[in-house]
Amino acid sequence: MGAQHYGADSENGDRIDDPSEDALFMMISDLNDSDNTFVVVQPDEDDPVWFASVAVLDEGGYETVRRDTTRNEHEVTTATSINDIARHLTIWMAARSFPGQPTTQPSEF
Repeated sequence: MGAQHYGADSENGDRIDDPSEDALFMMISDLNDSDNTFVVVQPDEDDPVWFASVAVLDEGGYETVRRDTTRNEHEVTTATSINDIARHLTIWMAARSFPGQPTTQPSEF
């Protein structure tokens, strides 16, 4: 059975369905500058409307790309803290829309 919402795939062939923040942390920690240089997270659909990727930089650290065509978002950042990258990606992905999932509305208190 595939992911309910999205999957994370690394260059070396590792895959995690619906990864948690901890799983993203582990995948990013496993990146290197030779044969496992990036991780891509995107919905499991033929033409995904959003994706996020993390790639190792030659000079050290990581480049994160977040793109969502439905919201006209395209952001590229660099960071050195894997913990911060995993946390920010998890928060960003939680705000994405998924087929068959109701749109969340702010609740009234």
